[in-house]
Amino acid sequence: MKRHMRTKILVESGPALAAQLADEVIAGYSVVEMVAPRQGLTMVKMRETAKKSLFFIGEALITEAMVEIDGHVGMGMIVGMDEERARHLAIIDAAYQAELPETKQWTNWLLAAQDELNAKQAKEHAQLMKTKVSFDTMDV
Repeated sequence: MKRHMRTKILVESGPALAAQLADEVIAGYSVVEMVAPRQGLTMVKMRETAKKSLFFIGEALITEAMVEIDGHVGMGMIVGMDEERARHLAIIDAAYQAELPETKQWTNWLLAAQDELNAKQAKEHAQLMKTKVSFDTMDV
C-alpha cells in the first residue's frame, strides 16, 4: 500500500486507528522524536477549471512531526492543530519505512478501514442523490 493511500485512510477513519497502531510501535521499539509536533502554514493549490492551470487559493494551518525508528525517518502531517495525531502518523510512517513486522498485519486493518470508508461514502452519496432535481421535463 502506498504512503498516500495509507495516510488518507488513517486521517479519514479518525484518531483511534492511528493511535492503536502507533501505540503498538511505541510499546516495542525506541521512537526518537526528531522534530516535535509544531504548527505551520502550507499553501493550498487548486486547478482552475477553464484553463486547467494551477493557482494558490490560500494557506492552511497544519501540524507536522518527525520521528526516527531504527534509523528510518517518518513524517506526519495533518490539517489543523492536532499534535498527537501528527505524532502518530509520523510513527506509523517510520514503522513502514523500517519495514517492521507489525506493518504486514496493519495492511489488512487499513484495507478493512478503507472498505468502511467506501461504504460510508456510498451511503452519503445515495442520500445526496435522493435530493437531486431532474430537469428533464421536456420531450425532445
